[in-house]
Order: sequence, then C-alpha cells, then structure tokens
Amino acid sequence: MTSQSQGIQQLLQAEKRAKDKLEEAKKRKGKRLKQAKEEATAEIDQYRMQKEKEFRLKQSKIMGSQSNLSGEIEEETRGKIQELNGRYDKHMESVMQQLLSMVCDMNPEIHVNYRATS
Repeated sequence: MTSQSQGIQQLLQAEKRAKDKLEEAKKRKGKRLKQAKEEATAEIDQYRMQKEKEFRLKQSKIMGSQSNLSGEIEEETRGKIQELNGRYDKHMESVMQQLLSMVCDMNPEIHVNYRATS
C-alpha cells in the first residue's frame, strides 16, 4: 500500500509541478504581452509626434507664405491709395475751377432751334 500511496504522491507532486509551470508560463506570456503593448504604445507615440512635427512644418510654411502674400498686398494697396491721393490733390483745384466756370460763367444765347412767333 505504501507503494501505491507513494505513486499517488508522485503523481500529485508531478501534477503540482505541471500546474506551477503552467502558471509560470501564463505569467511570462502576460508579461510579454504587457511589454509588447508598452512598446507598441511608445512606437505609436513616437510616430504621432513625428507626423505632428511634419504637419506643423507644412502649416508654418503655408501660413508663412500667406502672411508674406497678405503683406505684399497690403503694401501694394497702400501705394495705390497714396498715388490716388496724390492725383486728387494735384487735379482737385483745376477740376473745381472748370466746374465753377461752367456753372457761373453763362453766356445767354438763343438756341438754334428757337423760332420767333410774331
């Protein structure tokens, strides 16, 4: 009987060792999965930062060129306004004189189509 109980004890010990090894393998697998997840997260974060950096560079180039363009347009507009103001100042007096002379200097004449009825 002792040999049977000894055999049973050996089987129980072997079963316990197998169970321990199985649990240890599960722990290692969980640890590897957790490590892989952390590595993937780190890689994703690095990729995201790289793409955001590229986006900011493209955005700054586009916005920079737009701001330069708007600056050029503003400068051109100011130049045209100054030119128009200069023309106004230059010609205002002569135009006013022409208008006043047309309105004030009247020469009464009889119209060509007028027929005297007597």
